[in-house]
Amino acid sequence: MEFEKRFMKRSELLAMGLPETMLDRAYRDPKQDFAVKQNPVKPNSPIIYDTDALKKWWDRQIRTQRAMMGM
Repeated sequence: MEFEKRFMKRSELLAMGLPETMLDRAYRDPKQDFAVKQNPVKPNSPIIYDTDALKKWWDRQIRTQRAMMGM
């Protein structure tokens, strides 16, 4: 999947068709360093994703799942 911009808001990624559960899992992953709130002080601040790192994270998730399934 190709992204329009290097940094995108969650709402933009959802509009592109990415699953909400995947974005939630990526944001809540304790090892991630690519998704942050635009303003951490505000609870409703938009989440910004580094799309290059998000793609690498997602590819790693797929590889891990395939390895667990023995593929």
